[in-house]
Amino acid sequence: MYNDLTENDIQKMEEEIEYRRVVLRKELLEDVKEARAHGDLSENFEYHAAKKEKNKNESRIRYLQRMIKTAHVIKDETADDEVGLNKKVKIYFEDDEEYEEFILVTTVRGSSVNGLISTESPIGQAILGHKKGDRVYVKVNENAGYYVMIESIEKVADGDDIEIRKF
Repeated sequence: MYNDLTENDIQKMEEEIEYRRVVLRKELLEDVKEARAHGDLSENFEYHAAKKEKNKNESRIRYLQRMIKTAHVIKDETADDEVGLNKKVKIYFEDDEEYEEFILVTTVRGSSVNGLISTESPIGQAILGHKKGDRVYVKVNENAGYYVMIESIEKVADGDDIEIRKF
């Protein structure tokens, strides 16, 4: 499976990898060495906590490298009046009679809690490329779905200020 990422996503991931390798790795290794010097390792909480943080950092580096390696580089080629990457969209949910605003982003930046919806989510896939005033069916699964109306579309900056999701 490929990850749909923008050039900007890849650049931010490479910067994070560099920081984790050059700065954080050294700090975490020092923490492990210092905790190890405190004596008996079987009852040394600081040692186990330091090792856990070090391993978490290494795991994050591997995760980011794997994401970059399997990346499918995409560009937003939608017109200004169409729903696309890094655009704020106001949607009217017909069943709930409610409005909601969110920004359409790549999967690695998706965070529904923060109003960032992935282009690979059901609603992201459904509205991508549509225009203001379009009524769109969002298919959740084979037996369920709902209609939304696109109320407005607004271009956000190139996505630089949208954080890459941390695990």
